[in-house]
Amino acid sequence: MVNGDVVYEAKTTRMTRWNQLNDDVEAVSSDITDETNALPAKYFTSSEIHELEKEKIFGRYWVYAGHANAITEPGAYFTRTVGDRQVIIVRGHDDEIRAFFNVCAHRGSKMVEDTPMTDPENMGRIRCPYHMWSYDLDGDLESTPQSFEEAGLNPDLSDDEVCGMDASENSLSEVETDRIGPFVFLNFAQDPMPLAEQAGTLKSELEAMPLGEYEHAARYVSEVECNWKTFAGNYSECDHCHANHQDWITDIELAESELEVNDYHWILHYTHDEDVEDEMRIHDEHEAKFYYFWPNFTVNMYGTADGYGTYIIDPIDEGRFQLIADYYFSDEEMTDAEQEFVQTSRQLQEEDFELVERQYEGLKSGALAQAQLGPNEHTVHRLHRLAQEAYEA
Repeated sequence: MVNGDVVYEAKTTRMTRWNQLNDDVEAVSSDITDETNALPAKYFTSSEIHELEKEKIFGRYWVYAGHANAITEPGAYFTRTVGDRQVIIVRGHDDEIRAFFNVCAHRGSKMVEDTPMTDPENMGRIRCPYHMWSYDLDGDLESTPQSFEEAGLNPDLSDDEVCGMDASENSLSEVETDRIGPFVFLNFAQDPMPLAEQAGTLKSELEAMPLGEYEHAARYVSEVECNWKTFAGNYSECDHCHANHQDWITDIELAESELEVNDYHWILHYTHDEDVEDEMRIHDEHEAKFYYFWPNFTVNMYGTADGYGTYIIDPIDEGRFQLIADYYFSDEEMTDAEQEFVQTSRQLQEEDFELVERQYEGLKSGALAQAQLGPNEHTVHRLHRLAQEAYEA
């Protein structure tokens, strides 16, 4: 205290920990102002961590499977691969959407070929081509060939010694599914937390919008040379925007924008420089809203187009991921303005790809032990904290 005034000493930290200095690394701190507020670099470059994440993250949390509008008729299906697991997402005769491992109950054969959401197929039953076991759309065993009912080729057995096949006991392995509006999610855990609990207010906020009324219009798939969390962190902040997204940032008032953090999701509220007509937005707020839902799904409400986009940030290995970008408008045939809008979005992606690949080159060098986040990267801090908590679970 000086002359009755309180004097506060500014908090200072060493910005980075380096491997060449043998600096110790620590778990991500709960306080963003602490020195160790970022994941150690090894969590982005280690193949062991990539394998760990298959179970600890993508085997535990709800992950996006696809859009319900892609399979509107009974028997319509697509496949979705998450890590080493592939599932069939199919609409049943009761109009319910279910998911099953793409694995036959007989000897484990893959049953259907890879089928993207953008080009779904239709089947009256799920049939394994190896030995022709067939399953109802609810997963129960429907039929097997006669060779499984008779022992004609086995001289040590008579036909009456052959056990019958119980349909429910030999059913496909079902994967937990749930929805937020038209978005279908999967969970591979034995006893997962409810999707509503993981989503929090994100569920009610998205379901308040008419997302199911829009048609899929375009998909772009890009393979990027960096860890998936590198891109996720880049998506979740805009400190890099002035220097690297100059065309886009001219219409945004960053000083009046806000990055909102919740338990398992965060929302990037970007205020437009000029107001946009109501019919150009799905949501009520006069802003762009980018939702990130842990672990790797985003919903992008641009605020300047009558439509929305989604991203899946799918890991391939520790140093590569696949970005699946889907766009939805009132009609699957895009107008010239909508096509121009999508190309603007693609430009942003390409600019970000260059940034994250550059960052990953630095991370792979082994020089950095642990970085530090800035005060407006609290969304990235939440991403890193969730990853840390998953590794320790």
